[in-house]
Amino acid sequence: MKKIKILYEDANILALDKPAGISVHQDARMTDKETLVDFILAHDKKIAKVGEPMIVEHAGKKIEILRPGIVHRLDKETSGVLLVAKNQKMFEALKEQFQNHTIQKVYRAFVYGWVPDPKASLATGKRGVISAPIGRSPLDIRAWTAGRGAREPIRDAVTEYVVLERFGDSDEEKLTVDHRFSYVEAYPKTGRTHQIRVHMRYINSPVVSDPIYRGAKNMALGMNRLALHAHSVTFRLPSGEQKTVESPLPADFKKVIKTYIK
Repeated sequence: MKKIKILYEDANILALDKPAGISVHQDARMTDKETLVDFILAHDKKIAKVGEPMIVEHAGKKIEILRPGIVHRLDKETSGVLLVAKNQKMFEALKEQFQNHTIQKVYRAFVYGWVPDPKASLATGKRGVISAPIGRSPLDIRAWTAGRGAREPIRDAVTEYVVLERFGDSDEEKLTVDHRFSYVEAYPKTGRTHQIRVHMRYINSPVVSDPIYRGAKNMALGMNRLALHAHSVTFRLPSGEQKTVESPLPADFKKVIKTYIK
């Protein structure tokens, strides 16, 4: 099992630095691949009794997928902070915080195109706001979509963002639309599947190298995986204290910044 960095741990919670390329837990099609669950149980076997399994249907059968201590998840190719509850009381507390949208999540991403600065408002300051319901894609069973054409179940979704940098991957005179990129920070206010990925595509700036949502765009910036990183999570401890856990930018993100942004 690949060694996973622990960002924070106490008697109630474990915060892991999930690498890109590893799934959080099994799905209906996986049988023998290692997942983050394997690391969690090797680290603390008692977590096996924490949480709720996920029931999915596959090939006409109902399959129980173990998710010990896991309250939220990250896509396989997304890196960054993942919270794991070490006991049932903390699991329920985190679950409530997620349901009430009191947990604050911050993501970093490279996206295609130069995202314009949003108009400032009293409500959001300098943050842009993408408010577009998300539902199933009518074209791809793996995908979700925002706005018109989405299929049930359709749920409200809100993502705020700021543009950190705009840059290009070629000389200025050759900087066509295909060579323009933005480095953004995103703040999902709801927790829908693929939310940031779907919302960035909705504003015509999909996440770089996204295997599902980039459309006809080429993989870029030397990113061989989805260019999305869960940078930090802020939550409430049982004591009432607000705790922020941050994941340092991974090597591939640092390389893009060093090469193109500096």
